[in-house]
Amino acid sequence: MAEFNDNIWAPWRMEYIRSLGEENERTGGCFFCDYFENPQQDREHHVLWREADVFVMMNRFPYTNGHLLIAPTRHCGDPSKLNTDELVELTKATYTGVEVVRKAFGAEGFNVGCNLGRCAGAGVPDHLHNHVVPRWSGDTNYMAVLGGTRVIPDGLDAAYERLMDAARELKVIS
Repeated sequence: MAEFNDNIWAPWRMEYIRSLGEENERTGGCFFCDYFENPQQDREHHVLWREADVFVMMNRFPYTNGHLLIAPTRHCGDPSKLNTDELVELTKATYTGVEVVRKAFGAEGFNVGCNLGRCAGAGVPDHLHNHVVPRWSGDTNYMAVLGGTRVIPDGLDAAYERLMDAARELKVIS
């Protein structure tokens, strides 16, 4: 690597950093609660569908195309505090999300899970949420290996439309 060119600029990351403060001021710290309470903004927030106790949305700052977040509607950061219905619905919606992303993007594998606590990587530790991160054979390229940077090849709005089409085709939504 050239010594004079060690920086890779990712100015879109600043939107994420600033949004954390803005959302904290607007919602008291939880964008999940804000999104849940404003269903009229589902398209703007990239919310794909809602169930009785959970809702599914795209991650605005994804690791890969089609990265989903699945959150309970109730503000709760501890899975042991969710009731059985919430846990079942969270699990079902997570794996339905896997099928929708597979249909929309042809993903070959997935990382599925949650980060419990800020030190474990949770950006919003007080509101539990699962991640569905699609993967493809050979998707680790030189940008991630050498530059520590991921390349997201599709815009959020275009990816949202693909996911909505797949969800309709799989009859997750009408």
